[in-house]
Formats: sequence, structure tokens, C-alpha cells
Amino acid sequence: MTITNRKVYHDFDIIEEYTAGISLLGPEVKALNEGKASLKDSFISIQGREAIWKNGHLSIPSYVTLDRPEEKRDRILLLTKKQIRKLREETLQKGLTIVPIKITKIKNKYKLVIGLAKGLKKYDKRQKLKEKDQKRDIEKAIKNKEYL
Repeated sequence: MTITNRKVYHDFDIIEEYTAGISLLGPEVKALNEGKASLKDSFISIQGREAIWKNGHLSIPSYVTLDRPEEKRDRILLLTKKQIRKLREETLQKGLTIVPIKITKIKNKYKLVIGLAKGLKKYDKRQKLKEKDQKRDIEKAIKNKEYL
């Protein structure tokens, strides 16, 4: 099962991707098993020696009554020291941001794919859409020409 943040490719230009483990509690794992998660409006911040996933929403199932964690709590990401150091340097020096791209399940463990990204301006977004439309038109023309 994969939960994706579709808007991230529209708003950002992804430079590099990392796969990070997520420190989760039991009810949060149940929520991910049911696919009840949202990456919308969430972000990654580097605090000290830790990468923290902030504002990520996991809808805890209603049957969990005891020890119910907050749905939008901060969750620690499991990355190496080298990766955290590189992410910190890139965000401070180049003004890049770290955004969550998708949550995947790898060998019964949930991983968060994060991206080092540069924000796109409005005209960049328009240009990207224009190129996508042109590419689609070209492929359509090639496909129609093959059938003639």
C-alpha cells in the first residue's frame, strides 16, 4: 500500500529523494494498515540531530480507546547522521525544503520517502504544465500516425 502526496510534484522540483523509517506507535501502524493517512500540509524539519515529520495526519481507528495518540503529533524519522547532516546543510545554505513524498511498506515496515526540493514559482508551474501538454500532444500525434 502506498500513500502519496500528489501535490508535491506540482509545487516543488524534487532534487534528491531519501527513504526514512518512521517512529510509530501501535495505533498509528493500524491507521496506516487501513490506509488512513494524509501527507497534505506536512513537512520535515531538522532539529538538532533528528529529522522530525511535522503535521502528518494519521486517522487513528475508532476502536482504539486506550493510549490514543494525537493524530497530528510530531514523529521522528530514522535517518543516518550523514543524511541528516547533508539535509541540514542543503536547507540552510541553498534555501531548499524537505517535503514528504509518499509512505510505502517495505518488508512489513512503513517508510517515508522524503525529497530535498526547491519551491516552484507560479510561472514555473505554468511552464511545467505547458511542457506536459505539448508532450502529450506529440505522443498523441505519433500514436495516430502509426494507425494510418
